[in-house]
Amino acid sequence: MSSESHTSHADIDESITSHRELTGLQSMIRTQPFWVFVAIVAIGVVMSIISDVFFTERNLFNITRNFAFFGIMALGMSAVIVTAGIDLSVGSLMGLTGIVAGLVMQAGFSVGIGFLACMGTAALVGLINGVLIAYLRMAPFVVTLGMLAIARSIAMVVSNNKMIYQFGPDQDLFEWIGGESVFGVPNPVWVMIILTAVFWVAYRYSTWGRWVFAVGGNKDAAKLAGIPVERVIVSVYVICSSCAGLAAFLMVGWFGSVTNALGLTYELNVIAATVIGGANLMGGVAYALGAPIGAALMELIRNSLLLAGIDALWQQFFVGLFLILAVLLEQIRNRGG
Repeated sequence: MSSESHTSHADIDESITSHRELTGLQSMIRTQPFWVFVAIVAIGVVMSIISDVFFTERNLFNITRNFAFFGIMALGMSAVIVTAGIDLSVGSLMGLTGIVAGLVMQAGFSVGIGFLACMGTAALVGLINGVLIAYLRMAPFVVTLGMLAIARSIAMVVSNNKMIYQFGPDQDLFEWIGGESVFGVPNPVWVMIILTAVFWVAYRYSTWGRWVFAVGGNKDAAKLAGIPVERVIVSVYVICSSCAGLAAFLMVGWFGSVTNALGLTYELNVIAATVIGGANLMGGVAYALGAPIGAALMELIRNSLLLAGIDALWQQFFVGLFLILAVLLEQIRNRGG
């Protein structure tokens, strides 16, 4: 008995040691974002051979700026997906919050007030989604699908179905925020980088981050452990909506105008970017760095098709293909584990 006990403890110690040794490069290689990044590099190498335009400063500027908007939204979506939820309303919410910001500034208010109106609207929608899902136990798919229609309809009503392009006294500042750069890097990219760092720290070190992953892993066990499951779920929907509002504010500044069609069907691209970046739709798994990496791959596909002279209508085909492959690889890894 003593010998068996000794062997058992030795096996456990060996298992713990091997688990601890799975750090650094080994740990990174096991993650989906790493392999998506490898795919990005591979596509970049191929495109640099095919096209002389790919590695030009202007093209790289456009690529990074374009995927930054989706990267910001995907960061928020990652928090929702970690809890085994989904938010289909983010595209319509972009349209609504963009219109709200535009109307407020068109009325003569400052860009700061426009930003607060934009983010306040986004947070309110996220709060409604979260309360219905967390406290009334409604299905996330149904709630956010309903909000997709509601937000788009409200955007059309309040805008009177018209374009807004006059943003008051701070118009130049507003357009600089969304469309210009600092040190050659587009402003939306700086926002995405800062937000990614915030999510990384929150996921890795904060109590909220531990709670989010615990809820996604097992809601019942999390509740028994004393975690405020309902409040955590509400928080992730508020954060997701807020990220959509932030992306809308930046995008409207870049466009220099806004219509209620802003963000149409974007929810599909945002969810795809999040899943391609390693988030598991069953909950419990997501990476802060994965969201922008997934968004980058999608934009790179679009840009590469354009430069290669391939019809841009093929973009969704490749996005769908990568999405299916990402989910398939996740299932293979789970079975292997």
